[in-house]
Amino acid sequence: MYPSSTITYDTLVRAGVSVQSAFVPDTINLSKPASPPAVKGSRGIRILPDLYFEAANSGPAVPLTATSTLCYCHPKSQFDLLYDVLDMNIKEKYDALIIPGGAKGAETLSSSSQVQALVREYIDKKKFVGMICAGSLAALTSGLPKQPLTSHPSVKLALESNFDYSDDPVVVSGNLVTSRGPGTAFPFALKLVELLCGPEKRKEVHGPMMFPTSTPW
Repeated sequence: MYPSSTITYDTLVRAGVSVQSAFVPDTINLSKPASPPAVKGSRGIRILPDLYFEAANSGPAVPLTATSTLCYCHPKSQFDLLYDVLDMNIKEKYDALIIPGGAKGAETLSSSSQVQALVREYIDKKKFVGMICAGSLAALTSGLPKQPLTSHPSVKLALESNFDYSDDPVVVSGNLVTSRGPGTAFPFALKLVELLCGPEKRKEVHGPMMFPTSTPW
């Protein structure tokens, strides 16, 4: 989970995007603590999410938007008004939804009926949905129509009969953006920056990250 989610989070923040990560429990806990617990990735690294996932407060932005991403995203400089609106207790909305990978995390997210409904809502409202690594399973469980898609090879078999499966590092199909795993997290994140903030912002973010000159992205 962690390279795919933290690299995406960090790259979006570098683009001036306000990102929030949400904790999606694998069981219902009616007595949850005030702050979400640290989550442990497949390699044992622990990260503290920003907030609990609440489907009612996680929908796409309409009509006032800010660019946001389970990871969520808002371009800070363009939407200062949004924060004033939020102070008036109007539900925060987002422009992008990103489903990270990791075997257990992807299973939890893709099997959540609330996450599935949210994926469909974002797609229906022409908002971007990113899925990386095994997170692409959510395209299947959410009932998205057959279209180009990629994923980590470990879940290829589950997806290839229902989608036009590709081995490309990043695949864009309308508002669905999918990628393969930790090694493709940077091109995935930069593509999201381009789609959310424009090609010039992508160039602005790319330069200071000091990729080797031979890097294809």
